[in-house]
Amino acid sequence: MIEDEELAKLFKIESAEHLARLDDGLLQLEKTPTNQAILEEVFRESHSLKGAARMLGLSKIETASHDLETILNTARNGETRLTPDIIEQMTVVLGELRKLVTVECGSKIVEHGVGKTLLTQTSVSSISQSVNPDSTDPVLGNQHSEFDSFHIETVRVETRKLDDLLTLVGELSVIEGRAQHRQLLMDSLQEQWVMLERSRRKVQLMLRGAETESRTSEALRQLLHTDTEVIEQLGAQLKVARNAFYEDGAHLQITVNTLKERVHAARLLPLSTVFDLFPRMVRDLAKQHNKEVEMEIEGGEISVDKRILEEMKDPLMHLLRNAIDHGIESPAERERQGKPHNGKIRLRAVQENSSILLEVRDDGHGLDVAAIRQAALQRGLYDDAMLDAMTPAQLQQLILLPGFSTRSSVTELSGRGVGLDVVRVNVERMKGSIRIESALHQSTVMQMRLPLSVSTTRLLLVRVGEHIYGLPIEFVHTSLRVRVEDVFTLEGRPAIKRQGQSLIAPRLADLLGLTESPHHPKDEEKVSGPTVCIVIQVGDERLGLRVDELLDEEEVVAKPLGAPLIRIRNVSSLTILGSGEICAVLNPADLMRSAKTSTEFGMRSEDSIPHSAISDQSSHCILLVEDSALVRAMEKRILVDAGYEVVVAVDGVNALNELGGHSFAAVVSDVNMPNMDGLTLTTRIRRQPRYKNLPVILVTSLASDEDKQRGLEAGANAYIAKPSFDQRVLLETLKRLI
Repeated sequence: MIEDEELAKLFKIESAEHLARLDDGLLQLEKTPTNQAILEEVFRESHSLKGAARMLGLSKIETASHDLETILNTARNGETRLTPDIIEQMTVVLGELRKLVTVECGSKIVEHGVGKTLLTQTSVSSISQSVNPDSTDPVLGNQHSEFDSFHIETVRVETRKLDDLLTLVGELSVIEGRAQHRQLLMDSLQEQWVMLERSRRKVQLMLRGAETESRTSEALRQLLHTDTEVIEQLGAQLKVARNAFYEDGAHLQITVNTLKERVHAARLLPLSTVFDLFPRMVRDLAKQHNKEVEMEIEGGEISVDKRILEEMKDPLMHLLRNAIDHGIESPAERERQGKPHNGKIRLRAVQENSSILLEVRDDGHGLDVAAIRQAALQRGLYDDAMLDAMTPAQLQQLILLPGFSTRSSVTELSGRGVGLDVVRVNVERMKGSIRIESALHQSTVMQMRLPLSVSTTRLLLVRVGEHIYGLPIEFVHTSLRVRVEDVFTLEGRPAIKRQGQSLIAPRLADLLGLTESPHHPKDEEKVSGPTVCIVIQVGDERLGLRVDELLDEEEVVAKPLGAPLIRIRNVSSLTILGSGEICAVLNPADLMRSAKTSTEFGMRSEDSIPHSAISDQSSHCILLVEDSALVRAMEKRILVDAGYEVVVAVDGVNALNELGGHSFAAVVSDVNMPNMDGLTLTTRIRRQPRYKNLPVILVTSLASDEDKQRGLEAGANAYIAKPSFDQRVLLETLKRLI
């Protein structure tokens, strides 16, 4: 083991580069074993690794590298041909070498079976004897152990960049010196101010004394003259100080911003740092499962933040494993489907402004929506009605849920239901989003959109009560003003209309579970006036968040939550604003899930439409319109048990007649009915001025987005789908609307 810590670090970095190039070269030699350029390159890498090991006295690594060098030398000289068996054995040796390097650089010393000569000249039998692939050595383990832990401990920075950073630090030192000079100037101004204050007090004392004496007047004139000179000097110096502070402030801002950009740039590494780990993994896993897979990589030269690379290794690995196990079919199956014998997996990166798009695409089986639906049903994630209401795209997204798997048995690659949940969690932790596109028997595309850098975050700051919260600006779609009368209930949740579409828009305070805060001076005005609604977008979904006030944008350094607050729902991190206040950075993906699943929020009393036209005596009388006797009886029982008086009608015509003879607090109606349906009934109700504020709730089996839109356009205040009917939603909606 290397005793010198610095040498150990240097050897670890250098050997990792040599081994990575050797691995890549062997992959290419599998396809073109006589490629002279590749043979020369891998020969040089093994030679360099041998030389480094010899300098440090690492005999085992030196011997193994020498034997690799020897067999590669005979191949490049044409003395032997690299067969698939020889290359396979060389790959195994390379894996063992990687583990030896790890041990020599600081892990505990264990006796290895690699200590003897690994390769001898050209004999395949000698190669086989040199390594025991079935070794159960606790340190050596699996030849892909580099995937167990991936942490970038060092970043290589060009000397030019370090010189730039040193120059900027020098400029900061200059600004620091000027700040000390400004401090002396401020001390001088303070002294003059003290002198002026003393003179003022002296004048006041003299005025209180002998006011009639002429000598007092002369003394006062002298003091006033002196004070005037001091004031003029003070004003001139204040002007100089102000200009100097403005200049220093501008210089400091430019220097700090430049320094920030250069430091961020120093943390950037090419995606190939991670991408280069996968060709070998894909090749070995495909071979292990008797599949033929070609892998293409694009965009490895794009540079991203070091932390992005570290966090995205696992998600990319899981996606590639899934592509091999779930996606790519066996050669025989592909041939039956008329597909090329070899499956294709493409790992692609594209830079889009300040974000990066990572895409894993395969031309395999695709996602089976029916199987996903059945798995979700069997695991009790959703019931039939909720699944029926989902679009194919929404059903595909279910594979990202924790514990979800369509496999009935567990294999080495899949069936445990943990892979894609890891993908979703890691992507969201990096303030990214994930999108799935799939066509059955054709392809599957998994896209992850991430920021290029996560060291700083630009937030949109909002106020809720007396607290300030930050929303990552990349998730903010727009902001708008919403009046109280614009808010209606959709399936028990407050919603608004935007661009002809319904948008769930709860109060952010409700999603966060905040208690009522003390009234602010403008609270009364805000209850009756418009409020601010921030529209956020995660993937293809949007959500409105109603807040008390929109404040500003600010770029901050967010700090992840530590123990015991590692995973707090709806909050991703904390930061300190420029004002010194602590601000919670919200998690848009969590907020989206909270809005979908929470039953704790709805429309408050100040959200409800004024209902002054209804008398107190009839405030608990409901008109129930339903043509089915069974459903009518069930809904009436629910309403009566809740304390309401109920009048029933069998269709729209009957309902209009009942409206003319009674006063009601609300109308609860079906849509599909004979003579006059619920949509027509709602439209007729809205045409009459005396019913313009009468709440109308549609309860129907029509659950599509188009059906809901038609109901709301007709004038309904709320739309509840029977497939997901919950009596609590109906009663809560009535309570808030009446």
